[in-house]
Amino acid sequence: MIKLYQFDSCPYCQKVVRSMEQLKLKAGKDFELVEASRNTKGRDEVVKLGGKSQVPFLVDGANKLYESDDIIAYLKQKFS
Repeated sequence: MIKLYQFDSCPYCQKVVRSMEQLKLKAGKDFELVEASRNTKGRDEVVKLGGKSQVPFLVDGANKLYESDDIIAYLKQKFS
């Protein structure tokens, strides 16, 4: 399952979440949202998996993406 590390007040994270909704992806079925605000376990996972403390961060198997526009392009290619 795809994991999107994010937090609610991040505008770039919300841009990705809106794109997922437009693609009709369902939380819990198609993807999991992981809370990754500062000083959370989720943010620690972001650094461990990707090497940077930056969100949004998408993990889909071996694919790991940080930039919101790159994440959206990847999702559109995969699900359109």
